[in-house]
Amino acid sequence: MTLDLHTNIKNLAGVGSTRAALLGKLGIKDIGSLLYHFPRAYEYRGNVKTVASAQNGETASFVLTVTAPPSSAKTKSGKMIYKLPATDGTGNCGVTFFNQSYIKTALKVGAVYRFYGKVSRFGRQIELSSPVYEPYSDKLLPLYPVYPATEGLPSTQIHKLISSLIDRGDITVPENLPADVCEKEGLMPRNEAIRVIHHPASFESVGAAKRRLAFEEIYEFALRVTERKKHKQSLPFADMKACDCSPFVKMLRFDPTGAQKRTMNEIYSDLTRKDKTAPMRRMVSGDVGSGKTVCAQFAAYVTVQNGYQAAFMVPTEILAKQHYEDTAPFFAQLGVKVRLLTGETTAANRRVIYEELENGDCDLVIGTHALITEKVKFKALGLVICDEQHRFGVAQREALLEKGEGAHLLVMSATPIPRTLALVLFGDLDVSVIDELPPGRIPVRTVYRDESSRDKIYDFIRDQVKKGRQAYIVCPSVEETEDDGLLPAEVVNEKFSAESYGRQVKKRKAAVSYAETLAKDVFPDLRVGYIHGKLKSSEKTAIMAAFEQNELDILVSTTVIEVGINVPNASVMLVEDADCFGLSQLHQLRGRVGRGKYSSYCILMADDPGDNAVSRLRLMEQENNGYKIAEFDLKQRGPGDFIKENEEKVRQHGMLKLRVAGALDDVQMLYRAFAAAEEHS
Repeated sequence: MTLDLHTNIKNLAGVGSTRAALLGKLGIKDIGSLLYHFPRAYEYRGNVKTVASAQNGETASFVLTVTAPPSSAKTKSGKMIYKLPATDGTGNCGVTFFNQSYIKTALKVGAVYRFYGKVSRFGRQIELSSPVYEPYSDKLLPLYPVYPATEGLPSTQIHKLISSLIDRGDITVPENLPADVCEKEGLMPRNEAIRVIHHPASFESVGAAKRRLAFEEIYEFALRVTERKKHKQSLPFADMKACDCSPFVKMLRFDPTGAQKRTMNEIYSDLTRKDKTAPMRRMVSGDVGSGKTVCAQFAAYVTVQNGYQAAFMVPTEILAKQHYEDTAPFFAQLGVKVRLLTGETTAANRRVIYEELENGDCDLVIGTHALITEKVKFKALGLVICDEQHRFGVAQREALLEKGEGAHLLVMSATPIPRTLALVLFGDLDVSVIDELPPGRIPVRTVYRDESSRDKIYDFIRDQVKKGRQAYIVCPSVEETEDDGLLPAEVVNEKFSAESYGRQVKKRKAAVSYAETLAKDVFPDLRVGYIHGKLKSSEKTAIMAAFEQNELDILVSTTVIEVGINVPNASVMLVEDADCFGLSQLHQLRGRVGRGKYSSYCILMADDPGDNAVSRLRLMEQENNGYKIAEFDLKQRGPGDFIKENEEKVRQHGMLKLRVAGALDDVQMLYRAFAAAEEHS
């Protein structure tokens, strides 16, 4: 049977209905999605060690000769153990397999195999438990792909399916980049890139394949952005006229910064200029504490003055409540009626709010996803505001916009993205950057410390709690994972070398187990809780509410607290394994403290992170301007890593599926991909 990219996966040999359902869980429905199911990591089987040099606990390859048939024994639990002796001339190795009777005939005495697994050393002998193996030849590839998998469908089976496709040699992957673009950029053909990323012969080849595929996905994303930009010009818009904004300005308790004034002027022009031909589609990007909310309130005021209603959508009930408590009293003095609508709103109150919105008695509603339910109808919705815009998909924003005839859109992001990068990634939005903080803000004192300071840091946290303050402790992962010796796919590139292998994977602090250790052994007298993204929404809300109400002293968390959390009493943050976070992400995390009247501190903990990481962490000690940090991050790490770190922001904006964008290693390549898309759109 002839196969192409659109062929249903069930037509592939070895795929029945059960396996097709498992593949479907991974988003694999056809041949094309299978070929684009890229490795999440690579086993570096080219890391061949001798028995004599092997270190206990390391994962490596060994070229061994089997010296005798396997012996067998049964454990008390009933498992069969098969153990065979092997050697490489520098020492002996016992190779053990469990409940795999085929081993008795599969491995031949006198034959040479490459074994790959984790080492256990006992004196001069080592043991490998359940290693992978293959007959040795000098044609064996050094990198073995490991795929995102699901229960019932391990990576090895996915690898076999993909290999069977590639080995057929009759499946053509049509080129999707213009020939002149490929030639100008020096990109390998699409067919070759697909083959290489699944069967790489070297670090350099997989890096080149990823570069090609990264350019491809950015190019396709740019085409969609360009199309949306053109579509915007055909949309109707709520017509607004110039109005008197002086009452709003007089009510402010402070003088807006220059950046705030510039942003408000840009919003006012978008909404009221006589020659406008399309609805406002503007993003306000501002550092933590820069005053984005005031600009959003100003936009709502202009809208209400023109006889329209405004809707302010935020991702969490806690954040919605915070915005409401800040906005409602202020607007009440201006004669603007504000309502709060979330999942927690009682049925009776919801009915009242629905009626007020539909008959026009409510001017501004602040809420969560509850705003996009069918029962919410507006008399004249003229403006939609989305805070933490990356938390909403394009479809969700459009669903709210469609509740008004030509409603304008203002989205806000607390992620400091360099302006030049924002203009590319959010090309269908006009971008306002609030790049200065209001005067009088107390900067968060940031320090980098290594493991030798741990006891002092714990003492400092305890002292802060005694003073009535609270603390965040941030971990890079939810649960502990064993160091499996895998090379994360993003580190395997043209610049990677065999010498750098082994320094890529560290055992990192995990929120759940670390919180338990802290509560039991370090702070048994304090109230310790934890939160992470895998908890149910109701559980996360309850935990954050407890922390906000000072019912917890220490909150152990993943980056789920990165945005949208405001607890002024929290004065200290400890970031564990800080070297595995990007600088922009560290800056976002740091923004969770320093939100009240107390001196606040951010402690970046990393043990033996390497010279490059140390220089990055030292920068955090010296710099509090998020845009300067983002520019540094962009120049040092390249746009691929920057985008990968902010994947949710970009993906939710335009559905950019970042499979290999980490291969983008210079910002000019990103700009060239967008320029090429505009030229060929």
